[in-house]
Amino acid sequence: MLTNFKRILNFAVNDFDRNKGVSLAAIFVLTITILLVTGLLFFQGMMNYLTIQIQDKIDITAYFIDGATESEILEVKNEILKMSPNIKKVEYVSKDQALAFFNEKHKDDTVLTRALQEVGDNPFLPSLNIITNGDPVQYASISNILQNSDFSKLIDKVDFSQKKDTIEKVYSITRNVNMFGLILGIILIIIAMSVVFSTIKLVIENSKDEISTMKTVGASDWFIRGPFLIQGVIYGIISFLICILLSLIFAYFLSSKIQVMLPGFNIFRYFLTNWWIFVLIQLGFGIGVGVISAFIVVKRYLEI
Repeated sequence: MLTNFKRILNFAVNDFDRNKGVSLAAIFVLTITILLVTGLLFFQGMMNYLTIQIQDKIDITAYFIDGATESEILEVKNEILKMSPNIKKVEYVSKDQALAFFNEKHKDDTVLTRALQEVGDNPFLPSLNIITNGDPVQYASISNILQNSDFSKLIDKVDFSQKKDTIEKVYSITRNVNMFGLILGIILIIIAMSVVFSTIKLVIENSKDEISTMKTVGASDWFIRGPFLIQGVIYGIISFLICILLSLIFAYFLSSKIQVMLPGFNIFRYFLTNWWIFVLIQLGFGIGVGVISAFIVVKRYLEI
């Protein structure tokens, strides 16, 4: 068995060397395909970051009655966290903090500042700002809990009804963007795999006489198929090595430019953090496409 494997490996290397031009073409096409898949990974990472940033800007606010104490409000906060696992963040804002936020936001508006001074007392209510995973159903559920639970007597109002349309629009946009990215990725990968398949088919067609000869002398199907499968592995590994290096270079040099368009997202750091995902997908995709394409094409010649 070891002897057969050595022969198969030797045939694969010799065939790869003899058809350098076509082999390099196959590696080039496979490299472009893997880079395309890698680009989709980067795109997905940026879209996920953008989605999180948008969702974190959307919240609902529960305003408490003027007499509610801080300990009572914090108890409500703990209760809704227990009852709603989809909550990402709950922030308590006291009356004094609400007044300070208002003054900072409108410090250049003399009309509002004068009106607030005429009121005299602090007109703001203590509140809880609640952020979920972005699903409007989750916000509606939390709003119902706040207004229909045992602690509803402490709550003056919940502004979900005023923000409902905005939340639904944001959720719809982020969902459609993710769906678009998925569909585009599938289409591009199918097109790229078709090109790779055609290129590897061209490589194997150059060896069709060898396949016919081996069949004539009684070689087994796996002995005939083996060298081409190994060549598929070689194409995949070489393409992977090129792609992982290019991905590192592109991520490093594009990082500053991406941050201009998407502040807070460092594409180089994203690559380093998820390097093992890139390695698995690039290596797995490269070898997988190379081997599967070779298997299918050789199978056709074996059936002739």
